[in-house]
Amino acid sequence: MKVVLVGQAAFAARVLDGLLDRRHEVAAVYCPPDPPGVKPDAVKERALALGVAVQQHASLKTPAVEAEFAQLHADLGVLAYVTQIVPPRVFEKPRCGSICFHPSLLPRYRGGSAINWQIINGERETGVSVFWVDPGIDTGPVLLQKPAAIGPDDTAGSLYYKTLFPIGVAAVLEAVDMVAAGTAPRQPQDESQASYDPLCRDEHAIIDWALPVDRVYNLIRGCDPQPGAYLRLNGEKLRLYECRAIVGGTARPGVVEEVSADGMVIGAVGGAIRAQKVRFGTRKVAAAEFAAEHGVIAGTQLG
Repeated sequence: MKVVLVGQAAFAARVLDGLLDRRHEVAAVYCPPDPPGVKPDAVKERALALGVAVQQHASLKTPAVEAEFAQLHADLGVLAYVTQIVPPRVFEKPRCGSICFHPSLLPRYRGGSAINWQIINGERETGVSVFWVDPGIDTGPVLLQKPAAIGPDDTAGSLYYKTLFPIGVAAVLEAVDMVAAGTAPRQPQDESQASYDPLCRDEHAIIDWALPVDRVYNLIRGCDPQPGAYLRLNGEKLRLYECRAIVGGTARPGVVEEVSADGMVIGAVGGAIRAQKVRFGTRKVAAAEFAAEHGVIAGTQLG
């Protein structure tokens, strides 16, 4: 099957390898332009090393991109970790249309921050979906899904890299094989079960120490590594990483209860949060190092 791969980063690079291993022809790889001074995208490097044509456009919503897609005469478009908008006049060009990877069990958790919000909301089950692209946001018919568990201490980063990344790559490759074999279903999504969340940004990441400790912990996990859940210290954002919840006890919400080599313990309702690393400004450092530099001791009020 002749495929056009649209995506970026290690996920798309792994999909590229899998497509070629399965004897599919990759007509071209589309990924965003490389920012100045930044290492080239992983899928770009891999494609060039394998002799696959690479196209990089600031926008895919142009007549030039539409014309390029038409000239490729592809059977299928594969969207693997895509952050650019792919318009209908592009994703409809391949003979069979296009399929897309999404890190949730659609129709729940549509949107670009699905992993973050699932953890923030305290979900214990997640999964991946491969769906047929249509003009909506993650609304197209489902081709296949694979469930997965969310561990109690998973962060957005660990859940993606340890669980959803490998499952997702395998699901995309299985889906392409099904399309090639003519056995790929198109199961409409149940709109009554649909949910959509915005991109997880700083306005969602501020810690409210009046909330129960489990909700505070879920927020911190869901924002690790990006955007980084934070509190304010002297008017500046202090972001917490690599945390663990301590349930129970009589800690004072928002107050530093302990500073040690194991991290900084901050009280919450019904428990506390132990932060092993923090970022204050541009540097991410051990919490103990930060506390020593800024005079944070037991009894310091944070937030």
